[in-house]
Amino acid sequence: MSSHDASAIIALKDVSLTLASRAGPVEILRRVSLSIPAGQSVAIVGPSGSGKTSLMMIMAGLEKATSGQVTVAGHDFMRLDEDALALARGANIGIVFQSFHLVPTMTALENVALPLEFAGKPEPFETARALLAEVGLAHREDHFPAQLSGGEQQRVALARALSPRPKLLLADEPTGNLDGKTGDQVVDLLFGLQQRRGATLVLVTHDLKLAERCQRIVRMADGAILEPELAA
Repeated sequence: MSSHDASAIIALKDVSLTLASRAGPVEILRRVSLSIPAGQSVAIVGPSGSGKTSLMMIMAGLEKATSGQVTVAGHDFMRLDEDALALARGANIGIVFQSFHLVPTMTALENVALPLEFAGKPEPFETARALLAEVGLAHREDHFPAQLSGGEQQRVALARALSPRPKLLLADEPTGNLDGKTGDQVVDLLFGLQQRRGATLVLVTHDLKLAERCQRIVRMADGAILEPELAA
């Protein structure tokens, strides 16, 4: 670990992200520092274009910061190559996106078993079956994504994100494509699973009602974190 608080599962220091565009370089993130202790639930909020999804992509190891320090679950993400990042991600991080990212040609059960098979875990289908039951979809395990409602697809995506028993759960607008009632059910499930697993949850959302369910709210604007942070 770096000199950060050793209990932090995510430690970002002076993280900047600059992307090339036709008009020249664009600063997406500007010297963001953020420490998140294990087990905490954190909402990252801010207007569209404030950098919150880019920040989550850096935490997930899906985007590399231009400069700064990125330590996640004890791994220095700035020093790892793509293969090592993929391994660290597979072992430590579950990700839920707004669009469900399920494999359309696979059943619900196969989608949830996929990360377990990649990781070479024993009995992936038994584990996947238990997870689908936990999210209330035992009766849907042989259905394909197109045969499921949006809420059901997001519950499959949640089961898949949790299948490797990650220490860290990242969710980017997880209710963005769902109606209010369905979204509330998915959120209840998300927080319930996070608490039962003792996982850390980082939630990107524009929904303040949802953000207020987290223990901590981090507000962003123009690629930076606004101080002071507000405790929920």
